[in-house]
Amino acid sequence: MKEYEAVWEIFNECSRNQMRDVFVEELEIEDLDAFIENKFKGEDVSYEKTIRKDGTVIYDIQTSQIHQRYSFTEL
Repeated sequence: MKEYEAVWEIFNECSRNQMRDVFVEELEIEDLDAFIENKFKGEDVSYEKTIRKDGTVIYDIQTSQIHQRYSFTEL
């Protein structure tokens, strides 16, 4: 299992409130894809995975017309 700093962002699409919710935690995860699929299990979800040159793994997630992003940086 690898240890990651996980940043979960939930973007607000309201025109009067462009703030977003941001949660940061350290997690031990074996399979990032399985983690994302389990996190949003039972929801109509689609996601795009990007791996940056520095190794950060980013998931841009669309669920219930809400844009969310998970960023994982290995510790």
